[in-house]
Amino acid sequence: MFTSFDISTSALVANRTRLDAISANIANIDVPVDPKSKNPPFSEQVVYFAQGDPVSGNSNGVHVAAIQPRNDFRRAFEPWNPLADRDGYVRYANIDPVVQQANAMLATRNYDANLAAIEATKTMISSSLSIIS
Repeated sequence: MFTSFDISTSALVANRTRLDAISANIANIDVPVDPKSKNPPFSEQVVYFAQGDPVSGNSNGVHVAAIQPRNDFRRAFEPWNPLADRDGYVRYANIDPVVQQANAMLATRNYDANLAAIEATKTMISSSLSIIS
């Protein structure tokens, strides 16, 4: 029965990581790409889940397999911007706020469902202990 705690906890951690990435995506929607920067430009962060726990070898639950940038950029015509190229275009990360909001709602609902599963497991354990004693 404690395995269900581990499964739900792994999903809570994974969905929290997903929400963190979505928050970063939303925060960086209007940040222009500096072509002179030595650092790679910010791009939409996509979180990939995989089954199980590679550290413990347990096949139950879920973990974050990777967080990868999508490397997709949009161009906006802004000839007055100091970051514009010679044609007057500035690059921005191609992040759709509506998609990010929908992904945030899904991650939040997944998080809530796993909290409910933990509460149900606690209730079952409590009921089992009441029957035994």
